[in-house]
Amino acid sequence: MTPTLLLIALPILVVVYLIGIYNTLAALRVKVQEAWSGIDVQLKRRVDLIPNLVATVKAYAQHEKGVFEAVTAARSALMSAGSHKDALKADDQLTGALKSLFAVAEAYPELKAQQGFVQLQNELSDTESKVAYSRQFYNSVVRDMNSKIVTFPGTIFAAMFGFKQEEFFEADDAEREPVKVSF
Repeated sequence: MTPTLLLIALPILVVVYLIGIYNTLAALRVKVQEAWSGIDVQLKRRVDLIPNLVATVKAYAQHEKGVFEAVTAARSALMSAGSHKDALKADDQLTGALKSLFAVAEAYPELKAQQGFVQLQNELSDTESKVAYSRQFYNSVVRDMNSKIVTFPGTIFAAMFGFKQEEFFEADDAEREPVKVSF
């Protein structure tokens, strides 16, 4: 290979390589957005199920007003969340409120046997599984993107192109604690 041809080929190879890095990072950014959208879809599905669930339990446990208010407030917070962080915080609140609601439902055997309640509970359980899967998928895509950003030579070019690490979806400490219900 002649020196002239090498001087022409080298910059072309560098440009092609940079385009490859940029396209990889851009594709990962889109995957992260898609993964977050998957979480959002499942959270909205769960939010849509909650009024039916609350109405069903309310008919049996009218004196449990605080539990219903907590569920309704958490649902509203999730619906109006403006950012990922707000949505995650509201989701944690809603998860805790739903645990309390199901704890109340445990005290009413006739409610637990009602077909409508059982169906709603099964739908919510299915949705919870889908939320968990969506969170897991989101975290794996974020891991892939963050790995590209922090490893060489991606770290140099990611900063140059304005790519930043994404935050992982993490459970709140309150989510790990058991629900305490007293009558």
